Parts: sequence; C-alpha cells; structure tokens
Amino acid sequence: MDRRSLLIGGGLLLGTAACSQPTFGDDSSDRIPLPIPPLMDARENRQSLALRAQSGTTPFYPGRPSNTLGYNGSYLGPTIRVHRGDDVSMAVTNALEVDTTVHWHGLLIPGELDGGPHQIIRPGATWRPTLPIRQPAATLFYHSHGHGSTAEQVYTGLAGALLITDDEEQGLGLPSEYGVDDLPLLIQDRQFERGQLVLPTGMMIAMQGRRGDTILVNGAPNPFARVPNRLVRLRLVNASNARIYDFSFSDRRSFHWIGTEGGLLDRSVELQTLALAPAQRAELLVNFEDGRPVSLVTGPDANASMMGMMGGTGRRRQAAGAQTVLRFEPQPSGKARTSGSLPTVLVSRTRPDAATAVQRRRLVLNMGMGMDGGMGMGSGMGMDGGMGMDGGGMTFAINGKPFDMSRIDERVRLGSTEIWEVSGEMMRHPIHIHGVHFDVLSRNGKAPDVLDQGPRDTVLVQEPVELLIRFDQPATKFPFMYHCHILEHGDNGMMGQFSVA
Repeated sequence: MDRRSLLIGGGLLLGTAACSQPTFGDDSSDRIPLPIPPLMDARENRQSLALRAQSGTTPFYPGRPSNTLGYNGSYLGPTIRVHRGDDVSMAVTNALEVDTTVHWHGLLIPGELDGGPHQIIRPGATWRPTLPIRQPAATLFYHSHGHGSTAEQVYTGLAGALLITDDEEQGLGLPSEYGVDDLPLLIQDRQFERGQLVLPTGMMIAMQGRRGDTILVNGAPNPFARVPNRLVRLRLVNASNARIYDFSFSDRRSFHWIGTEGGLLDRSVELQTLALAPAQRAELLVNFEDGRPVSLVTGPDANASMMGMMGGTGRRRQAAGAQTVLRFEPQPSGKARTSGSLPTVLVSRTRPDAATAVQRRRLVLNMGMGMDGGMGMGSGMGMDGGMGMDGGGMTFAINGKPFDMSRIDERVRLGSTEIWEVSGEMMRHPIHIHGVHFDVLSRNGKAPDVLDQGPRDTVLVQEPVELLIRFDQPATKFPFMYHCHILEHGDNGMMGQFSVA
C-alpha cells in the first residue's frame, strides 16, 4: 500500500479517482473571511528574508485537521514583495523529513539561483541564494520543484505569491493597499473526504493531474472578501496542479485585465471572461462602486472533460456548471468612491524582433498509453509514480524523451533570440519555460488569441504555438527546465532542460 494512497488527514484508502462527498462548505452560511497571507517586504526587512518549509496541521473545516505543508506556517506561505533593482538575500530552511526545493517561478535570474530540481535542499539544510531583481513589476509565485515530488508537495501546501514592484508601476496610481484593495488570490482545487484533505492517486490521476471538487482561495474553502466600494486589484494565481479555470463574475460584469505572468500589459483590456491555466497569473481591476455583492465564478475544466471521454470518472460536481470561487461584499471605504482611476495606458516594453531569431526549435509534449503494445512511446513507468496497468503504463515525454536529470536537451546561446514551436498530445498542456519571458507569435498558424498577449512564462498548447524568446539569463552550472505545468505530467517525465551560455 503506497502512502500516497492515504487520506492526508486520516488514513482511509482512496480509489483511482476519489468520489465526491461534498458535505462540507456547500452552504452560504459556512462562508469564512478570505485569509490574507502575511506580507514580507524585502526593503522593510533590509533585503534579507527567511522561509522555512515545514509540516503542520490545517483545519480547512472546523474540527477536521489535515496534515499539510507550508512555508513559515502550516499551509501555503507568506507573500514576498521585492523591488526592481534590489538584491535580496534569501535563507530557505528545509524542516521537512524529505528533500525539497523552492523555485522562484517567473523570476529572471541565472540557472543556479532558479530553485529547480538541481537545487535540492536536504532535510535540516538551509539554501542561501541572493536574488537580483532586474525585471518589471509583476505577480509571480514560488513553489516546490523537486523532480518526482513537485505535485505532492505543491498539492499539500508548498506555494506562495511573489510580487515585484517598481517606480513605473507605482506611478500609475493602481490600487496598492495590500490586503485591502490589492489582493493576492492563490486559487487551488483540492479533494476532501469528510472535511479532510485527500491526495488522489492512480492511473487517471497520472493522466489528467490531481483535481478536486472544492476550490480553495488562499487556503480557504467557501471564502468571502469584504472589499472597499471602489476599484480593486485582484492578483489571480492558478496554483492548482492541473485545473484550467474559466473565470467570470456571477452578474456578468466587465473587468479590466492589466497584467500577465511577465508584468503589466501595454494597455488594459476590458473582458467578461478570462481563462487561466496552471501556473498562469493575471492581474484584474474590478469596480465595486455599485456596492452590490457579487461572486467570482469558474466554468468546468474542458481538459477534465476530455480525459473523462477517455474513460476517466472526472468530477461530476465540477462538470455540473459554474462553481463559486470567491464572494465579494463591498463596504464603504472611507475614501472617495472614485478613489483609484482606471488607467488605459499602462507600460511600454521592448519586444524581441522575430527577424533576429537565430534558430527554430520544435517541442512536442507527448503522452502515451503502453498497453500490450498499444498507444505509447515506450514501456511506461513504475508504480512509484502512480502509473502502470496490466504490465503496461503511461509514458510522459517531450520529443519522445522522458526527463533525464543528466541530459541537456537543448543548448542556447546567451543573448540570442529564438522561435520555439510547442504542441501537445491528447489534451491541452500548459508549457512553462524557466528563466525567460516570451511572446506568442502565432497559434495554429494564425494570429494569437486575445489572451495570448503580453509577456508570458506559461502558455496553454495543444495546437502548435510559436513562441518568440530572448535568452538573457545564463544557465551554465545548472540548466533551466521547460515542462508541462500539469505537475503530475512534469513529475513523470514531461520535462526537458536547456543550458544558456
């Protein structure tokens, strides 16, 4: 019996796709105030910050404690805020009984500082990188990234928000009062049984990634947020292992999209819906002047439906329709109701020139089912990854090669610009590339979608998508990763690595 098949908070065996028993948190009377993670500002702490990866217990529901992981607490971590131009000293201590890492997802820094699978922190050890902050204001996040353990450690709590600010952003007059009109929202779907967090395992979990029928925001199920009745900035972080969200508001109100993974857009974009894949982030401005309560909701995940058609049980409750993510209750703010104007023009940036690209590369994110010589690209993997079926199994790879820590898959010249064409098999995959931001040039041979614009570090692919990338960060001592950010796919081999020199 694999320990991963156990209830995190209890000890009951779980099937290949945990059955939904939503008996907790379904009633509006059960709503709880949105937790706001503590803020650690690097300048206020003399550019020296400490994180401690630790285990603990978290009562997601009263009287139902679950065993969890967190940074400086029992679940998730503090919000870290750094300033462009500063050098920030980090001390990351591993108080767990197993190896871990901390990846600064979206931070443009050299490979040896990146916190990927090569920067292992052993139990009891402390990693002390100094992070040079040289990129524009943006909403990033940090999370565990040990190969083979990323999915489990992130699922059980090792993630947090990382915010960069700069003078240009501060000069725009955007909402900026942390926890009041500037809210970090780490959104996760998790599975519960009788109020306790469970860790689903099995073949379908390996195929589609871990999913749940309960949505947490900053670690809270069924939350509400009291916000001022004026313009509010929402920093959405899809910290789920696998789920794609399709966000909108319950009254169909419009909002303004102002930022992507890489920072602010050139101009704000008025939308009514916005899709966000795992690891993607979005900054929104929402006007609550009317004072009416409203909920952020999400539609079902089409990726889960695709896998359901292939034999998976799926999540019946998720497929039934829109789910509430977070309810907002506007309150008189004490400031003028017009406080905080909506800027149309945001920031300008220099994009790479596609004409200067020195090389094109093609990546295909592979999935295969090796069942008696059927679909697949190999013999499959062992049961330690939760896969394997009648002697066959699943193979996850990129360009036909499962991940190998000792193999450099691509070698890139420092300072060069390239075009990478990325596509995926069987379902939609969020591809994340470490150490860079990129622009989407085309999607399926046509112009990019509206939501493809802006500087990105993660993009959803199935059809071929062309990415324009400039490589300005060295990776010589340790390589950068590129991988599917359905975390179970990356853990099981859908990952490659590249050097930059």
